[in-house]
Amino acid sequence: MGAYLCPPAVVHGEHVVETGQILAEVRDRHPRAPWLPRIDGIAASTGIVSRGWMLPLETAAGPSDGTGLRTPGAGPAREALARAGFTDEDVHRVIAVLEAVPAPRTVQERTAPAWAAVQTYGERAARRALGVAGLDAADVDCLITSHSTTPALPGLDLSLLNRLPLRRDVLLLPATQWACIAGTRSLALAADLVAADPERVVLVVISEALSTTYQPADDTLESLIVRLLFADTAVAVVVTGRPATESVLRLDAVWHHTLPGTMNLHRLETREDGTHFVMDRRGPRAVQETVAAMWTWLRLRHQDDAHPWHPDLLLAHPGGTRVLEYMEQTMPEEWPEGLLAHSRDSYTTGNRGGAAVLDILRRAHEAGQKSGSRTVLYAAAPGLTATAVEGEWL
Repeated sequence: MGAYLCPPAVVHGEHVVETGQILAEVRDRHPRAPWLPRIDGIAASTGIVSRGWMLPLETAAGPSDGTGLRTPGAGPAREALARAGFTDEDVHRVIAVLEAVPAPRTVQERTAPAWAAVQTYGERAARRALGVAGLDAADVDCLITSHSTTPALPGLDLSLLNRLPLRRDVLLLPATQWACIAGTRSLALAADLVAADPERVVLVVISEALSTTYQPADDTLESLIVRLLFADTAVAVVVTGRPATESVLRLDAVWHHTLPGTMNLHRLETREDGTHFVMDRRGPRAVQETVAAMWTWLRLRHQDDAHPWHPDLLLAHPGGTRVLEYMEQTMPEEWPEGLLAHSRDSYTTGNRGGAAVLDILRRAHEAGQKSGSRTVLYAAAPGLTATAVEGEWL
């Protein structure tokens, strides 16, 4: 395949949100939730003490700028009360009470600032990645972008074309709905693009404000878990068809796997108060099925090798630590321990969605890797779909 990666650039959310802050907000808002007595244990099980968000916690948990009379408004409400026979004094009293009621933030109030942050963070990550690769924006021939939690049209691809700025003839490939798989699948697509034209320079940018799924009014156990898990991150990486001085990893093979009939296991839903990430407890088992299929792919790919093959690094984003444990339990016994160390390290500061794999790759690079170290990158996403990429450190 012969695709070459420069070191990724990672920009973490600058607003540190402690788990204790989230627990305090949840306790205050849902004092009678049936799962409240277990909240500390649930939080501890995630292993996340803090996470970085692009916007402060108050943006997600605070009330709207409007009031309880945002709809239909004070005027129509007064008319309706008067028609119902209320006295002027009663009308004034009722309106005053309703205007004092805080309203939840609207979709626009949640999404607009997040979308602005996604663009800014994406630009920062892109500029850093180009700088690390020793390139200018004018050198980019193709841009692949993803930002699943802040839908927008035009999207991040066109925003970056104007912000960097890129050439007018750049091939733009937005992949908004890749979600958690954006890291591995964008690398797979970039590898195909440079295989077709080795002179091509591909820039990948993924910017996710997963904090937009923080829904304070939702009192379900699944919503509590979503509150605790997600972090905001922008990542970028340059992929070329020929090795450069800055190249650190060569991609050699790609694998894709999708499970039919699993669309409803994990999904985003847009409701009156914004975007909700809905989880089904059957999801991890479905992800495990893709892991088993990946083990089969790797076994068949290397069955004719002269010497027994195993990865030296496994950089995986399967959605949570539960599936990481499954991966450790089901990988071949002869494989060395600690293959998922960098993946686990990334999860201690939150689930980064589509940005996760490149964040994990950056951690591995910063730790230093021997030339020839065999590496597998894997991610699974709602759908349920997975992509893995195999390569070696240069």
